[in-house]
Amino acid sequence: MTAPLRWRVAHLAAVRPETPSARTLVLQVPDWPGHLAGQHLDVRLTAEDGYTAQRSYSLAAPADGDRIELTVQRVIDGEVSPYLIDTFAVGNPVEVRGPVGGWFVWQPTQPDPVLLIAGGSGIVPLMAMVRARRAAGSRAPFRLIYSARTPAEVLYTAELHRPQPGDGGLDVRFVYTRQTASSRPPGRITAYDIASAGWPVDFRPRCFVCGPTGFVETVADILVGLGHDPRQVRTERFGPTGGPDG
Repeated sequence: MTAPLRWRVAHLAAVRPETPSARTLVLQVPDWPGHLAGQHLDVRLTAEDGYTAQRSYSLAAPADGDRIELTVQRVIDGEVSPYLIDTFAVGNPVEVRGPVGGWFVWQPTQPDPVLLIAGGSGIVPLMAMVRARRAAGSRAPFRLIYSARTPAEVLYTAELHRPQPGDGGLDVRFVYTRQTASSRPPGRITAYDIASAGWPVDFRPRCFVCGPTGFVETVADILVGLGHDPRQVRTERFGPTGGPDG
């Protein structure tokens, strides 16, 4: 996976709806070199007049041969996501380049406890880690805290609400900010949420945080304030001021 990055022509092989505004795209990518959980790729669209638009999207699952998965959330007034959600059809081509990134990654050979904290579509690269753990039969203890506005906006809802084969040791806690389905009142994630659903500081977990910039900064500050080693806290931002538009 150290070969120079180049653009490849991928074709849409399958689609899975996730929410009314998001869907997972299964792409067939010839000679895909493989990737690590947490990495992303670039997607480029070219119009008939030669105009191009490019965005980064997190990879949502381990590679399956030449097949990869992206989960795309519609961005209002976006140039790329509306096409990928509303127009992009099975068999259509798209250019991709990747994988990209080496800091925000998890590998199944790492046995340490892992704490994943997602805001909105920031769940995508963290779900790749959950799925990579499952596929590898890893026994690393995982905990996931997933903040979303409402239960209807949760991605991968069936998979996260029902234990999957190989998911032993995976704990999931949902935090809803607008409308709740639990006894916790709606509201933004707090230090109590993280302390009660995360790992004790003395376990020295690897912490991965992904979401909008404000969410990521708040959660990172909370983790450090609780006593977690800043060197164990890895963050990924998405959107206009961040990284992958997951």
